[in-house]
Amino acid sequence: MSKKRKHNSKKTGNKLSARQLRDEILKLFRRHPKKQLNPKQVSRKLKVANNSDSVSDAMEKLAESNELRPTGDYRFKLNRQDHAAQNNSEHHIGIVDMTRSGDAYIVCEKLEDDVHVSSKYLHTAMNGDKVKIRTWTPRGRRKAEGEVLEVVERARDHYIGTLWKYPKHAVVTIDIVPPMDVEVRLDNVPNAADEDRVVVRIDEWPDGHKHNPKGTITTVLGKAGSHDIEMKTILINNGFELDFPDDVMREAEYLPGRISEQEIERRLDLRDVTTLTVDPDDAKDFDDALSIRELDNGELEIGIHIADVTHYVREGTPLDKEALKRSTSVYLVDRVLPMLPERLSNDLCSLRPNVDRLAFSAIFVFDKNFKILNRWFGKTVIHSDQRFTYDEAQLRIEGKEEHLKKEIQQLAKIARHLRKQRYKQGAINFETDEVKFRLDEDGAPVEVFVKERKEAHMLIEDFMLLANKEVAMYIAMKGRDQEIPFVYRVHDEPDPDRVAELARFAREMGFDMNISSPEEIARSYNRLAKETEKKPDLKLLSPIAIRTMSKAAYTSDNIGHYGLGFDYYTHFTSPIRRYSDVLSHRLLEPNIGHDKFYRTSKAKLEEQCKHVSKMERNAISAERESIKYKQVEYIEKHIGEEFEGLISGIMDRGFFVELTGSMIEGMVPFETLDEPFEVADSRLRMKGRYSGEEYKMGQKVRVRIARADLVKRQIEMEWVREAQSGSNGQQKNKGKGKGKGSGRQGGGQRSGNKRKQRN
Repeated sequence: MSKKRKHNSKKTGNKLSARQLRDEILKLFRRHPKKQLNPKQVSRKLKVANNSDSVSDAMEKLAESNELRPTGDYRFKLNRQDHAAQNNSEHHIGIVDMTRSGDAYIVCEKLEDDVHVSSKYLHTAMNGDKVKIRTWTPRGRRKAEGEVLEVVERARDHYIGTLWKYPKHAVVTIDIVPPMDVEVRLDNVPNAADEDRVVVRIDEWPDGHKHNPKGTITTVLGKAGSHDIEMKTILINNGFELDFPDDVMREAEYLPGRISEQEIERRLDLRDVTTLTVDPDDAKDFDDALSIRELDNGELEIGIHIADVTHYVREGTPLDKEALKRSTSVYLVDRVLPMLPERLSNDLCSLRPNVDRLAFSAIFVFDKNFKILNRWFGKTVIHSDQRFTYDEAQLRIEGKEEHLKKEIQQLAKIARHLRKQRYKQGAINFETDEVKFRLDEDGAPVEVFVKERKEAHMLIEDFMLLANKEVAMYIAMKGRDQEIPFVYRVHDEPDPDRVAELARFAREMGFDMNISSPEEIARSYNRLAKETEKKPDLKLLSPIAIRTMSKAAYTSDNIGHYGLGFDYYTHFTSPIRRYSDVLSHRLLEPNIGHDKFYRTSKAKLEEQCKHVSKMERNAISAERESIKYKQVEYIEKHIGEEFEGLISGIMDRGFFVELTGSMIEGMVPFETLDEPFEVADSRLRMKGRYSGEEYKMGQKVRVRIARADLVKRQIEMEWVREAQSGSNGQQKNKGKGKGKGSGRQGGGQRSGNKRKQRN
């Protein structure tokens, strides 16, 4: 921006903005519901400096929204139906879900439908805020409208924005729709330059919309555009703070690094049992380890050891409150924002090799047929003998390396058995491809590729699933007569309408699904997963299949986990990076033993579950944004080059292509082609109006990268079609052309820089 925009923090005189003018006019008519007024009369009564044309235009717009009713001769009166509806309004509590237009829907638990709230009735409410609303249903409409009366709880208080300095004041313009200005003191920004990107904490919200909120700049990021600033922006815009508060850091630093003999005496000592960890190459927080030993009778004892985070993070401390606030570590392409300070996540709690560590363990005894004979839960002290990467563990599974080969191969055999049993009992195989990046020293992507999933990855996952299932089952069985409130990871059955749509899509792509029951749907999903190995184009159905499913979530009300085929399931195995697992540890420990029975407040636990679920969704959104950013950043260096890909989506304005091998997706606008295309109602096929040529989802195409927009995370492509002869012998449809294209957000693939159990 070359020229600084003008900014006034106060209104000049009594001239109101269009939005404020409409609000004041509506208030006037509500004070006098029986009066009929024309624009001149309204101007006089309001004593505003706006001219009659502005007032007339505002009244026309209020009439369009059914809030005023024209009565002839340029007069209007209050729509009494609307007035009566608001007088008969109800009050509810809900969460704000903003739309791109600036309006919002309020999601209320006790209401079947979300309540639409116009931007003018949101006042200072922001996306994710918990609000108290008044609702009414205008006559002739089925769905309720609403107005925010009070913000009960703010979803966040830190925002990213652009700093604008003026002689006597400064503001930060926050990147939302519509943009919002936050007033900051000039003496708060001595090290920040005009137009710098900054993080601002909002300290004071106005009572109405006539004034700006006031805040404090907490971090100066610098000029927009660098990799680092963009990644930090993604984190903050998804509700995550970059730094830990001082009291949290002090608490972490004062934690003792040495394990006392008294603590070891209270635990089962497993330091002499062969123990190992298997993690990604770049992992630093090792939150799980496996041990294996053969018992005298030939049975195998397998230990699943999880970092004992609750030994260090005590309930109610600043460290615990901050962990709950964050709820999860966030894994972007080039960095990790941890849930816990590094002193814990990478040191005290991390199950690093060749050091004693405290663990919470689930130990199972298997017979020779891999049937579980016994299980034990409790606090332990362990000593990891070896840290393996996935590739190193895979070499031992394949018999190519000797050290601990026998132990890893035995673990792999048991894992295969557990996997087979799980699928037999109805689990769904949702093996989606993951995209990975190779970055240079500055964090710029130099290679994009699809992560290869090997048996070593599945080995670890199978044992984690076992521990999570058995812990949940233990608590549920113990609480059969009197419920023990617990954190369950639940997954509901798929939406029937979405499944029917998927089946229609699949049928057009040559794959028939049986959707007669939830069990048959699961079998169809698994058949689809196998079929994609033979027909890669069917992989495009996987994201659609996932969208038919309900989202997994945390709750104290167990309904089972449809996707895994488990009646009982929790998250217990990753407390370094998930607060849900911290809660599970705290609730399991006091319930271990026949004489132990501990119950917590279910209402409080459910509130915590909702917060953790929300922060998990925010983390997934941030991860996807970072992947999309890095994909666009990579392809930006390949403008003009040609690539092979598959048609991954079709819409009225063009079609999307996913590049083979990198999962980079861009759009080919129809306006760049030299013939119009007709799109089928199913959005699965398109036909050239002149050539009659038909193309469908999953079809191979060749494209050229036309442009890449890092700000919008969009890629435009040109279709490179082979020259074909028309009836006149001339070539046609070369696929070249210029036009303003568009790409869609997301992509849904995850970075592979750390194992992430989303089940």
